[in-house]
Formats: sequence, C-alpha cells, structure tokens
Amino acid sequence: MSAFSMCQPQTSQSASGPRAVAPRCCFSVGQSRPRTTHMGHSYFDDAIREHAAWNAGKKVGTKRPLTQKQIWAVRFFLDRERRIRDRALFDLAIDSKLRGCDLVKIRIRDLVAGPEIRTRAIVVQQKTGRPVQFEITSDVRASLLAWLERRGGMVDDYAFPSRVNHAHHMSTRQYARLVDEWVTAIGLRPEEYGTHSLRRTKASMIYKATGNLRAIQILLGHSKIENTVRYLGVDVEDALLLAERTEI
Repeated sequence: MSAFSMCQPQTSQSASGPRAVAPRCCFSVGQSRPRTTHMGHSYFDDAIREHAAWNAGKKVGTKRPLTQKQIWAVRFFLDRERRIRDRALFDLAIDSKLRGCDLVKIRIRDLVAGPEIRTRAIVVQQKTGRPVQFEITSDVRASLLAWLERRGGMVDDYAFPSRVNHAHHMSTRQYARLVDEWVTAIGLRPEEYGTHSLRRTKASMIYKATGNLRAIQILLGHSKIENTVRYLGVDVEDALLLAERTEI
C-alpha cells in the first residue's frame, strides 16, 4: 500500500443538506507527514539527500591540549609580532581554564585589585551558573598588566573589547578565529585544536602530574566528576599508569 493515497473531496452534513468542503490528503497508518527542511526541500527529496552535512570532512570531538613546547612557541610568535592583547588573552586562557564564552566576558575588575593584577580571580560560569576560581601566575600577571596599561578604560569595562564596539566584549567567534591563527602559525592543524584546547591544556598537565581528578573537577568547574573523566579522556591505560607509579 502506498504511503500516500489520493486526495478525496469531503462532504459534511448541514441543515440545508450536504455541503462540499476542501479535499483532505490521507496518509496510511504508521506514516507521518513528510518533514520539511531548510530552503523548502522535503526530507524525501533527492536534493536533500545529496546535501552534505555541516561536519562532513571535518574533525569533530575532543580537541587536543597543547604541550609545554607548543605553549612557548605560541608565546614566542605573539611576542615577535608585538601582539600584546593576544599574548594576554592566550596566557589568561591557559591559566583560567575557562570556556570561551566565560573568558571573553571577563571584566577588568575581575583581574585587578587596586593597581595590581590579582593572584586569584573568580567568575560565574555561564553554562552552569556556578562560580569557579582560578590562579593567575606571575608570567600571566605581567602580560595582563602590559595589555591593561595599553588598553586603559574603567574597571567595569571588558578586558578584551569587541573590535566593532568597544563597549561590548570580544565575540566567541573572534576568539576562535584567533586560536586558529595562533596554532596555524606554529605549524599545528587547526582541525585538531581549538578554544577547548586552551581550556584543557593546564588541566591535562595537572592531571598527568598528580592524577587528582577531584582537583581537576574543581578547577574546571564541573558539577560531576564523570564529566571531568570524559573531558580529560581518562581511560584504563591512564589508570594503570598511575597505579604503576605507586609502590607499597
């Protein structure tokens, strides 16, 4: 039986006699009405089946963290190009371990205490609504101070303003483009690295040095430790290596 049957004119009964109404298309039992997609194509059209998926040919999933050597390579590139803002943004991304949406919204008041850069800062995460604290190491404080002295502004201003409207913060799209540019400049494939690479970098290093998942969970602001395990890509081999390091 065909999924679609012929449209038949329908009639309804009224006080004055039978009255014709608009025809109604009928579908067989168990069949749903064809879905429509973007640009007016039906799900069953050949054209939509030939349409490539947005991620066709792209590497999706977990992005690789940077190594210590790669971190210094990016810093050398940014210093050589005299990109003070980008050096501060890169350093803060590594230290803070924040998601891109939280990093770009940091205000000057979150980073400074009087005339000095804070040694620790705290922000409320957009995704979870939970506060997360992070350290700001000496090298990062130096690059932030150099940028904020150049940038100027009030304490309520965003630390990294938009290039279109300085009253707004840098967009996450612009941040992602910058990260692509940085990793490409040191010979890495942008398909394998992204903004989450910077978020994962220091967390991965701390985990490899200590094996302390609970500490990483706190630093990343995860609500469940299972999320931290998935985020770091912890597997059986990692667990065995940690066990082998412990002698009783």
